[in-house]
Amino acid sequence: MQTLTEPIESITLPGGYRAERFSAQKLDCLNYLYAAVYNKLPPKEYFLQKYNTSFAVVSYTGYLAYSDDGLPAAFYAVLPCFVEHEGRLILAAQSADTMTHPGHRNQGLFVALAELTYSLCRKEGIRLVFGFPNQNSLPGFMNKLGWQAAGQLERFALPVKTMPLEKLAAKLSFLSPLYKWYVNLRLAKAQRSGIANSVLANGYAGLYRDEDFLAYKTYTPTYAMQFGRTWVWFKIQNGMQVGDMLGPTGDVDATVQQLIKLCTKLGLQQIQWQVTTKSQSYPLLKKYASPLLSFTIGIKDLGAGIAPQQFDFTFADIDIF
Repeated sequence: MQTLTEPIESITLPGGYRAERFSAQKLDCLNYLYAAVYNKLPPKEYFLQKYNTSFAVVSYTGYLAYSDDGLPAAFYAVLPCFVEHEGRLILAAQSADTMTHPGHRNQGLFVALAELTYSLCRKEGIRLVFGFPNQNSLPGFMNKLGWQAAGQLERFALPVKTMPLEKLAAKLSFLSPLYKWYVNLRLAKAQRSGIANSVLANGYAGLYRDEDFLAYKTYTPTYAMQFGRTWVWFKIQNGMQVGDMLGPTGDVDATVQQLIKLCTKLGLQQIQWQVTTKSQSYPLLKKYASPLLSFTIGIKDLGAGIAPQQFDFTFADIDIF
């Protein structure tokens, strides 16, 4: 295999590894690492669009580690963005992809790259890092990197009785383009630029979604539709995954019924929401499904001085949405 270009300016890490700041020129290194970790290639230009956070001025905020043979061994980066708190904007960042090559695990690379990244964040003026660690990385964030818990997303899954069109299209490749055409036809009137953040309307600190952020967020396909007085931002993946809803609390039941009708037409066999107990939708969604614990919300304060309990987040705030 051809060796990828080693970093020119590097930081020495224990164990013979070296680190260099991530950049657009190192996307091939990230794609190589992704393939080694997940045994598949990422979607074309996915990382190029995801880490180009020029709307927040700061981009490619993270580090790659290289082994002594010059190949990528690990990666950690954050996504700069803005958080709104009490009417003011704070430059923040979401903790994003964490990858370690199977041949280089248990070498302390995750913690080393994270610490380098947080130091870089401070230099770039980023005052807060937040994230949604999975169960594998959660202990490292909390016990080794000084994160604080700020809440818990809980998942509601509402079954929908309909023909399993989405699942059939996933199993039978010849149906996939036809199903995509059908979905696009049904959702032709949907806006694809997202919606404002419901947690801000409820008085919590949260992710600031202006037009620039929503334009950036299109690195994954999503839809925004209005049902009566309520806007719903969702994606189609293993059913309908609702990222956020913005509208009167009293309209939740009517909105859910409209979503069920839409899923019936699209052949989606479930609707999922992920919200915290702070959400005004939480008690209303309990009428339709029992919640299950999902992502823990974590905060790393780099000088913002906002108490963790003052934050709230929705599923739309996660980088995988």
